[in-house]
Amino acid sequence: MKGITKRFSGVVANNSIDFSIFGGEVHALLGENGAGKTTLMNILYGLYRADSGEILVRGQRATIRSPKDAIALKIAMVHQQFELVPTLTVAENVGLGLKSKQEPLLNLEDVTLRINDLANDYDLQVTPGTLVGQLSVGERQRVEIIKALYRDPDTLILDEPTSVLTPQEAEGLFHFVRSMAVEGRAVVVITHKLNEVMAISDKVTVLRHGEVVARLDTKQTNPAELAEKMVGRGLSHQEVTSPLRPSEGMALEIVQVSSLNDKGAIALDNITLSLRRGEVLGVAGVAGNGQTELAEVLTGMRKVTQGKIIVEGVNLTNVAPRVMIEHGVGNVPEDRIGTGLILDMSIAENLVLESRNDARYEKNYVVDSVQVHQNAKRLVEEYSISCGSVDAPARTLSGGNMQKLILAKVLSRHPKLLIVAQPTSGLDVASTQFITQKLLEQASLGVGILLISSDLNEVMTLSDRIACISDGKIMGTLPRTEATSESIGLMMGGIAKK
Repeated sequence: MKGITKRFSGVVANNSIDFSIFGGEVHALLGENGAGKTTLMNILYGLYRADSGEILVRGQRATIRSPKDAIALKIAMVHQQFELVPTLTVAENVGLGLKSKQEPLLNLEDVTLRINDLANDYDLQVTPGTLVGQLSVGERQRVEIIKALYRDPDTLILDEPTSVLTPQEAEGLFHFVRSMAVEGRAVVVITHKLNEVMAISDKVTVLRHGEVVARLDTKQTNPAELAEKMVGRGLSHQEVTSPLRPSEGMALEIVQVSSLNDKGAIALDNITLSLRRGEVLGVAGVAGNGQTELAEVLTGMRKVTQGKIIVEGVNLTNVAPRVMIEHGVGNVPEDRIGTGLILDMSIAENLVLESRNDARYEKNYVVDSVQVHQNAKRLVEEYSISCGSVDAPARTLSGGNMQKLILAKVLSRHPKLLIVAQPTSGLDVASTQFITQKLLEQASLGVGILLISSDLNEVMTLSDRIACISDGKIMGTLPRTEATSESIGLMMGGIAKK
């Protein structure tokens, strides 16, 4: 890729980028959120077209107008957000769009045989006849990889590939990536995880603000140097661990709680957990095992079918979200865009969404815009939210700044209990450090924090105790001091603590 430039509404996402990859190489594309990594690879895969620049494949100039063109050039991409049809089987998903001897029908027998061959060759076990909607997130990623391999690519792009995997699944993915390189294929790994870069890549290209700031051999660099290249400054090392000084009082008691998902199936199965004031209780699990429903029942967004939810000694089972807020429950949801913010409202308006009855911001049902603006300016500065104006719509913020905005909205109410789901998912090093430090400050003030995360490193770093969830059940709970990646990973995979 030579001189690739791409603009969106006047914002330069890629600025004259040169990027090369060779067969037999694993090349990490590293950078903060908004650095332009995925945009660059979406251009190579044909989802976007560059405003200027050129692409050469095997030395020949290529015109890539669509993913169909990319696939014809033996370029494949596995996206961070999977592109599978849940109501179709694995074989049907893999075969979609391919030529078939039984046109217009898919030749599922041939597709199934080829899937089984690929699964055996690359140790990516899947069942071709299973509906994708019945698979775990890790299994769906295997399907996406097999779907890409089915096209026999010379170049494979993986976007944030380990964000939803257990440690054991991630290790398996690393083995697969290396085997692809051994075969002479080129693999691009889009990531912001420094340990991932060091573990699997041969080379690393660092992007910052849409420009290349470094091209390095992985063996000749280290995480500290890469972090500095990513953010443009050195990051001060801080010992980020939970204070381990919880008080005796209970912030939250979950007593034999069960609940259904949106399809009417059991999502939570007789869960019992307790959380003390000032304690961080981590809930680890592969996405899709009941974590979303757990957060929703604890914030009034979903009804329980049995059991009790007790906050600060008060039974709040099946109350409305407004009642939860009034009793000091703060919610940092995993879906920032769909649940955490109203994107078309201004930054200032979003910051007072949960303070509607606060006399500081509303008098006689009329919003005091002056106070709302003053509040916004104070919080934007305190939480280092990068924005042009507090009157700008929330949708104009980057992912990291959206998360800071949600945190500012919630913490400015001084909650007694925090339900925090995937707080640093998709965030870069600097934003992650800021968010985790804010959470630990709350714990030191006596706030009970239920931390739901599929990032095992995050859970093991921040939690006082760790509970593992699989298929809606708690597999076991361990003090942080006794937890290991292996023991937690096994429970995340559905093996109960002995």
